[in-house]
Order: sequence, then C-alpha cells, then structure tokens
Amino acid sequence: MPPPIMLCIDDRPEMLKIRKSSLERLGYQVETASNVTNAIMAAATLPISVVLLDYKLEGMDAQAFAHQLKQRFPALPIILLSAYSEMPAALLWLVDEYVMKSEPVERLSDVIDKVVSVKKVIPRSDVITRRFSASGLSNVQSDFSSQGSTARNA
Repeated sequence: MPPPIMLCIDDRPEMLKIRKSSLERLGYQVETASNVTNAIMAAATLPISVVLLDYKLEGMDAQAFAHQLKQRFPALPIILLSAYSEMPAALLWLVDEYVMKSEPVERLSDVIDKVVSVKKVIPRSDVITRRFSASGLSNVQSDFSSQGSTARNA
C-alpha cells in the first residue's frame, strides 16, 4: 500500500524543501504548494490524505484558507504548523491538529499518522466532483443529479 500523500503549504520554498525532505525520509509522499492557487489545484486533482498548513503565509490568511479548504474538501484533515504557542480560537476550530514547528519531526509524524488513520473515507463521487470543480466543470454533477431525479419521476 503506497504511503498517504500529504500537501505541505508554505510560502517559503526553502522551508518546503526541508519539510519535504524530512517527511520523505520517514516514508511519506509529499507534494508542496507555495500559494493558494497551487494548493487548491493539488487538493482538487491529487488524492491528498492530509494538509500541513503553515500559519504565517505572506499574502495569505491561514484562517481564511483553512476555511476555504474545509468548505471545498470537508473530509480532508488539516494540520496547522506554527512557531507561535497561541493561536486564534477560530482557526483552531477549523484545523484538525496543531503542531509547533519546534517539535521534532517524529512528533509531527505521530500527528500525521493519527489524523490519517481517523480520516473519513471520501466517497468516490466526492473525488470526481473535486476533479470536475478544479477543471471548471462544477455544474456537471448537478446536471447528472437533475437528470436522475427527472428519470425517477417519469
């Protein structure tokens, strides 16, 4: 069984490189994104099992981005990474776990394994919907749904 695919989001390429390398040494498959657009596209097109989201992102609000991710992909766990010991309560409600950057990578690995093991299985139709939405074909599912209800009513 292949390792879960995680998406690391950070606006600093050097930090993404270090985190990717550290996690791949532990056996994880890691995709990276340095901006919201790339992160949303990756979440929509890849079978991502967990998101590692940096708290301080230049030009991005982590809370708004976590909210957007949860709206589009409600079953996708988010682990917030931060150097700060205190986080806004509203942000902590949106994420599944919070890990301080000063923690050893083994602690992060334990948290990743925990959220991936309790993650709800995403129905296949949701994956298809995510891929259609990413490609701008979001109305396809509603078209199929309305046709199905018309056929049942006929």
